[in-house]
Amino acid sequence: RVQAVESGGGSVQAGESLTLSCTFSEYIAKKNCMGWFRQAPGKKREAVAVIFSEDGSKRYDDPVKGRFTLSQDNAKTTLFLHMNNLKPEDTAMYYCAADDDVSDWCYLFPPRYDYWGQGTQVTVSS
Repeated sequence: RVQAVESGGGSVQAGESLTLSCTFSEYIAKKNCMGWFRQAPGKKREAVAVIFSEDGSKRYDDPVKGRFTLSQDNAKTTLFLHMNNLKPEDTAMYYCAADDDVSDWCYLFPPRYDYWGQGTQVTVSS
């Protein structure tokens, strides 16, 4: 069963922008915590940004603060990641995910998340 589908990845030059989209299945779209994560070759998966759907509060990992913006559509079925001023170190496979636990706090910690998409590749060249 498809849980989440990402799109919008691509190859860009440093300084350019991309917007990623993730559409969750109806069941998973009801989860409180959703977010974007990334994994570069040879590195651990890391959090990028997460959102607590009940109040729309967001948390960002330090490397992307001020450059990336996470948003959600009104139906809360689609998550967006607007990425500005991209850097070569942003190159990675980007995944969206949702946490199955009922929580009032969303963690920037990938193992907490249960439902994952297949990923979309972002490549930034200098």
